[in-house]
Amino acid sequence: MLELVLANLRVRPFRTLISIVGVALGVILVILFTGLARGMTNDMSHRAYNVAAEIIFTRAGAMELTSSNTPVSTLYADKLKEIDGVQSTVPVIRYITPNSNQRWGIQQIDGVDWAPFAEMNKMQIVAGRAATANNEVVLDERYVKDQNLKLGDPVEVFGRNYTAVGIFSPPSGARIKMSLGAMQEALEQPKKCTYILVKLKDGANPEEVAQRINQALPGNKIHLTRDLIIDAQDRIPALNTFLRVLVGLGAFVSTIFVLLSMYTTITERRKEIGILKSLGASKPFIIRVIEGEAFLIGVLGVVLGFAVSVVASYLIEKSFDLQFEFSRNWILTAIAIAVGGSLLGALYPAAKASAIDPVEVMVNE
Repeated sequence: MLELVLANLRVRPFRTLISIVGVALGVILVILFTGLARGMTNDMSHRAYNVAAEIIFTRAGAMELTSSNTPVSTLYADKLKEIDGVQSTVPVIRYITPNSNQRWGIQQIDGVDWAPFAEMNKMQIVAGRAATANNEVVLDERYVKDQNLKLGDPVEVFGRNYTAVGIFSPPSGARIKMSLGAMQEALEQPKKCTYILVKLKDGANPEEVAQRINQALPGNKIHLTRDLIIDAQDRIPALNTFLRVLVGLGAFVSTIFVLLSMYTTITERRKEIGILKSLGASKPFIIRVIEGEAFLIGVLGVVLGFAVSVVASYLIEKSFDLQFEFSRNWILTAIAIAVGGSLLGALYPAAKASAIDPVEVMVNE
């Protein structure tokens, strides 16, 4: 039967190719978009919390996605140092503002005292120097590349120009950083911050220290950094809904392409099918042949879809510096959609082909 299936596919190569491309399109939709969504959200999540501090001390509502609040007094930084197990602290202001010039339509800026922040998180200035004056900023390497900037260029923040005086690495939090004092002055929030990074002494238990902080400074929010680095897709409910819709669209595309292709093929092969049935081919045999063709189309569509997805993701990463992260579960889902959709799409044409009357075919054709 395999020889018959292969022969049927070779007889109409262009139609077979169109069917394979249709199935591959569904695979590409699932693989590329889910890979891009997972890669970019996880990249943002890890960059946002790429810190060596084990604890983040803040207040309720200060660390929402669009938060630009500064509800925490910097005086807490010294109080935290007095708690057993705490080695050092660094206040941080995180400011988020709409900006149509940025890739995601928003701009994030951090206000930190560079020396203690860099020492805590093992960061360094790879070019230039740290921002010290109130009109200076430092940038990470990717931001410099994306914006085609160099040291000394102006960077618009808060509606006015700041001078880029340094480039830092590795990326952590916002890609633009200024001194904590400069941020406090710009926001008119002296002695305030969004959160305080808390680095523990070697061997200190984060849960126990967090409990001591809660007891000493009640009414605040204590986050363990490791709990913040989770699957970022779980943080954005609308993203999961979008991905499910996308998967459904991929399944629909694969099914419709194969259904139309196989239905047209059956219409053109009535004589061949009639001859097979006159030679003793049973209905289950005809169905198996048609479904076998659909299965091979699905498999070839998966191979083509994966190949295009890998090449496209590589080119997109190089051209636009976007991150892709492919998930085994989504890959298995794409395979199931492609093969399952092909088999489902061929089911009605197969049933119609098995019902062809060989006598009627011979009389009319």
